[in-house]
Amino acid sequence: MQKINRIALSALVGLALGISQAHAGAKPDEIARLSDDLTPMGSTRAGNAEGTIPAWTGGITEPPADYVPGTHHVDPFPEDKPLFRIDASNYMDYADQLGVGQKAMFERYPESYYMDVYPTRRSASFPQRSLEMTIENGKTASLTDNGEGVVDAAEGFPFPFPENAYELMWNHKLKPKGTGGIRYNNQVAPTANGDYSFVRIREELLGLYYKEGVTIEEIDNILLYFFQEVESPARLAGSILLVHETLDQTAQQRQAWIYNPGQRRVRRAPNVAYDNPGTASDGLRTNDMTDMFNGAMDRFDWKVVGKKEMFVPYNTYKAHQADVTPDDLVRPGHLNPEYMRYELHRVWVIDATLKDGMRHINSRRTFYLDEDSYQIVLIDHYDNRDQLWRFSEGHGINFYDMPTYWTTLEAHYDLQSGRYVAQGFDNQDPAQTFNQEMSPSQYTPQALRTRGRR
Repeated sequence: MQKINRIALSALVGLALGISQAHAGAKPDEIARLSDDLTPMGSTRAGNAEGTIPAWTGGITEPPADYVPGTHHVDPFPEDKPLFRIDASNYMDYADQLGVGQKAMFERYPESYYMDVYPTRRSASFPQRSLEMTIENGKTASLTDNGEGVVDAAEGFPFPFPENAYELMWNHKLKPKGTGGIRYNNQVAPTANGDYSFVRIREELLGLYYKEGVTIEEIDNILLYFFQEVESPARLAGSILLVHETLDQTAQQRQAWIYNPGQRRVRRAPNVAYDNPGTASDGLRTNDMTDMFNGAMDRFDWKVVGKKEMFVPYNTYKAHQADVTPDDLVRPGHLNPEYMRYELHRVWVIDATLKDGMRHINSRRTFYLDEDSYQIVLIDHYDNRDQLWRFSEGHGINFYDMPTYWTTLEAHYDLQSGRYVAQGFDNQDPAQTFNQEMSPSQYTPQALRTRGRR
């Protein structure tokens, strides 16, 4: 069993300061470290002392030989076998490497929930241009004074030397995702006994921040355009959501519109933010849980707890394959663990606590961010009695078309009701695309009217 590997106390003092250091950011005198002891993303390049976490050597830079571009991503590690299984009978033996929500899942579903732990593969990789721009950002980028905006950054991770929770969360939010892409982010929200309806959701994303040569000043505070259309079931089909996601949401809130196919009308949707319910989620997912976390951070106080080794979902290619169906994956209470993969990785741990006078259904959240990609891989959600309420897992893969580590499935478990919502079921749909040519003119309220249909 591996013990917690916390970062040095002296570093923690600075990291825990949070917003008081928010404007600092740039570290031009440390840039050489990004080709020495740190990866270009800012994670620790070396493995751990026990050898259970290997050194990062570039991640997946070439797809498997049998991968056909444009198709679902074949498993690059088909010969890997589980090293061991964690279940309700032995999870306390691994308690130091498990999150609160993970331990609660073993207690809630002792007969069915388990984690197969595989060899650790540090597969995360990103385009060379993104890595080069991350290095440049390390010289210049900083946060606005309130932590809700980024200045003097472009294209890559803004903070390869993160000093506080805001910088870490911005690394998650600005992770390279390509300039324009289309995906099916299909969703299920099973009942407690496993019955479900399949909601087919097509999404488009145009990311201005990721366009080569574009600066934050030039994008006029518009980070990305997001278009979402429900294609089925019939009772929901034709509903469309359009979002203009702003970079600094305290300077300008995100703008959103919805198209109602019954009324054939476009109207403003001011509540597509914070803890308002996500599309067709039965109230099991809030808007700010999309991509594990998105949007403004101003309702919470943010603090870095530390960095530690944990068993987290990683390289979940088995669930991503084209021959896997929702019936294979959906089980009462949780996704089918047969298709899930867990590995030992170093993660950043961040606590977000609701500010006095602010409203949110969660009084506190704990986020766990993979050190190599800043992808949020786990979240513990607490209710207003400060009791654990929900638990989220982000099951990621390294994509090949545009190398990036991102979720292929997200699952959000309500530990009190025994229900969950999961999204990302694209196995029977065209594979996700990146870097498609798109224009902001496609994502105006006027364009939404022409794209809407009954």
